Amino acid sequence: MNGADVLRAVALVREAFGDVPDDGWDRPAGTLSWTCWETVEHMADDLFAYAGQIAPGDPPQEGYLPFVWQSMRDGGPSSTIFVERSAGTPGLLRSLEACGAMLAGVVDAAPPTRRGWHTYGISDPAGFAAMGVIEVLVHAWDVADTVGRSWKPPADLCRAVLDRLFVDVPDHADPWEALLWATGRGELPGHPALASWRWDGRPLAERG
Repeated sequence: MNGADVLRAVALVREAFGDVPDDGWDRPAGTLSWTCWETVEHMADDLFAYAGQIAPGDPPQEGYLPFVWQSMRDGGPSSTIFVERSAGTPGLLRSLEACGAMLAGVVDAAPPTRRGWHTYGISDPAGFAAMGVIEVLVHAWDVADTVGRSWKPPADLCRAVLDRLFVDVPDHADPWEALLWATGRGELPGHPALASWRWDGRPLAERG
């Protein structure tokens, strides 16, 4: 996957959620303990953090870059990126797009041999692009029902994420439903919802 995939995922979010009222973000996002606003902030923060992991010429191999993480409230996500609440929907989604552009630019500029650390496996630029896309796709699903918007990303984008991060997912005709199952957000025929899950960000050729 590449920077264009990240930009595409973010553009889909802006299109789907751009008309959410400014005061429509403060309820919990689906089954999460975070609000919808906090969940989109978390999406932006992940994109920013993933860019950081592969931006240096010598990325860390044993942990994240030493950005300061903090939570704005008990139970809220620990993040580096926060958006002024007074900025409303336009400010929130512009910030998400900005962080997506950072990741996209770094992914496309970094040599494919570069490796950066992630708790789900040391990965390459294409892997971080896939991780950025999945964070956007599934957390947008968490938000969608609460804010009253439909959300079903394109099958080819979902399939690309599955092929990179979830190679052992059961065969299913709908890649989006398979991706929801792989991230503990649904069931597939013969496969109950997962109680725990994780992806594998390592390059396919480097997996044992």
